Amino acid sequence: MMPENNSKLEQSKPKPIQYNHPDPDQHSFKDLIVWQKSIDLASEIIDLAENLETDRKHYRLIEQLEAAATSVPMNIAEGKGRFTKKDYGHFLIIARGSLFETMTLLEIFRKKSWITEEKFNSIEKQSIEISKMLTSIHYNLRINKS
Repeated sequence: MMPENNSKLEQSKPKPIQYNHPDPDQHSFKDLIVWQKSIDLASEIIDLAENLETDRKHYRLIEQLEAAATSVPMNIAEGKGRFTKKDYGHFLIIARGSLFETMTLLEIFRKKSWITEEKFNSIEKQSIEISKMLTSIHYNLRINKS
């Protein structure tokens, strides 16, 4: 009789949870080049926001610029910390949207002559590179769903 009870106990034990992490061998978002580049971009934009050439302080626009710029690496990191490729991909899409929001605000600032053409072009070049990287990672997640 004892062996039967032991087999029932064995069957009732919960199985360990197996996570379907997008990249279980590389768990650190800090290793992602796209995250590193977006951190550099966010830092540069914060420095830029602190030194805008405008007579009037446009606090709401400046705060929105900083929020959008910092949202890019934050969403990459948050997505990397999720357990499914679908969730990771979703946060990459949000990061890309924040990047586009950042560039739209900078376009307005450029038109108002609050930033130089040279500075805008430099940031735009970095943004295009980050956007391509986000798109590529998202695409690869979609085609490699397993």
